[in-house]
Amino acid sequence: MTQLYRLDATAAQIAQAFGADPGRDPWDGGYATPGKFAPVVVTGRDGGRRLVPRLWGVPPPPGAALAGGAPVAHVRNVESPFWIGNLRHTQFRCLVPVTSFQLWPQQSDPRTGKRVARHFSLAASPIFALAGLWRDSEVQSFALLTCEPNRLVAATNPRTMPVILHAEDHGRWLRADWKDARRLVAPFPSQLMQVGGGNGFALNQ
Repeated sequence: MTQLYRLDATAAQIAQAFGADPGRDPWDGGYATPGKFAPVVVTGRDGGRRLVPRLWGVPPPPGAALAGGAPVAHVRNVESPFWIGNLRHTQFRCLVPVTSFQLWPQQSDPRTGKRVARHFSLAASPIFALAGLWRDSEVQSFALLTCEPNRLVAATNPRTMPVILHAEDHGRWLRADWKDARRLVAPFPSQLMQVGGGNGFALNQ
């Protein structure tokens, strides 16, 4: 699963790209990992979009928390009782702006014996949105929705990929009834994506 993504844009640039109020978010660009704050786009009380900081990783269910469970960074089952209440309430859905996301291949390069991370982006959209869900707990936090991978992503990770939203579906994800928004939890077309390695934050593992 995605454990790191980049957002190489300032808060002002992100807000302009998503038609949102930048607020006081100090984001100047960089990477996000679970346990790190990153900007997300939410719907304000006035119905407008706002850029706000949220912690990546939702506190686990009480039983898992008592057992020392880690925060939950991904929504893998949209029918889970842990998530369904928030998914049905539009105010808890959010857009997670990114410029690329990282996945590790399951197998090492036979030439080097090392795994090299791959970075996925959209050729036509320097900044794009992943589908997110936030929760109001001790710390306001968010998780990324995932789905089955498309052909391009499956070549690196055959298990899952984050849900990428088409620009024209941003409003639908934020405001539509769950029966409609649920249809957006699907693989993004491979032909609209590009993949690379290295780029400064690929680490041997």
